[in-house]
Amino acid sequence: MRLLVTNDDGVGAPGIAALAAALLDAGHEVVVAAPADDRSGASAAIGGMHLDETIEVQPVEPEGLEGATCYSVVASPALVVIVACLGGFGPAPDLVVSGINAGANTGRAVLHSGTVGAALTAANFGRSGLAVSQALGRPFRWPTATALAVPALDWLAAQPAPQVVNLNAPDLALEEVRGVRDAGLAPFGTVRAAVVEAKGGLQMELTGDGEGVSGDDVTGDDVPSDDVPSDSDTGLLRAGYATLTCLTGLGAVARPDAVAAVEQRFPVRTG
Repeated sequence: MRLLVTNDDGVGAPGIAALAAALLDAGHEVVVAAPADDRSGASAAIGGMHLDETIEVQPVEPEGLEGATCYSVVASPALVVIVACLGGFGPAPDLVVSGINAGANTGRAVLHSGTVGAALTAANFGRSGLAVSQALGRPFRWPTATALAVPALDWLAAQPAPQVVNLNAPDLALEEVRGVRDAGLAPFGTVRAAVVEAKGGLQMELTGDGEGVSGDDVTGDDVPSDDVPSDSDTGLLRAGYATLTCLTGLGAVARPDAVAAVEQRFPVRTG
């Protein structure tokens, strides 16, 4: 397949290099196009778009990716995907792979993830997307995530498009992972956020399970950590499992009662 590999940590991040290399080794045609800088937490934002605005694109040659075409793009992950699907980096990709994010993307906080946002944007263009994240570790265990991402991609490619899969790998060597589980979204992710007063304004305070925190996986839900459902993505990841979560993008549900409630504000028409 022809794959677009992107991320939100920036084109120079080690996670995207590990992912692209694994996909090259699996025999895929890989185009790497990713933000020039860190766009963590960008969700599916594209920024302002104007007819006279140029998107800056520079060819790059990351070490170890000699078999891939690589670009640094001054844009958000979602905008990178849009450009790719419109043919901006050559023929449009068959599928989009986003990651490997440096830190888990679990729970309802995936709404804010630029990693996941890129995969969801692919679905809006009729292509399936795979978002891949690795739980925080020192050092990061990229081989665990890549070993799981390749078969996940193979499965996704065999499904009717578009579909979006969110894959999270625990901070364990591959042989120590307890298994892979189908998981729903937890009420919150592995990183918690709170607002505290600071001189001249307010400050975000982030706490997480590891030694550091990821800018993607943030929620402000006031839920005790021991209340995480054990069968949710956050709970299973903490227990040593890799998690797969199928996400849905834009959809519509018919609600005639909502329509009626709004329509009653119109003046009564006769005739």
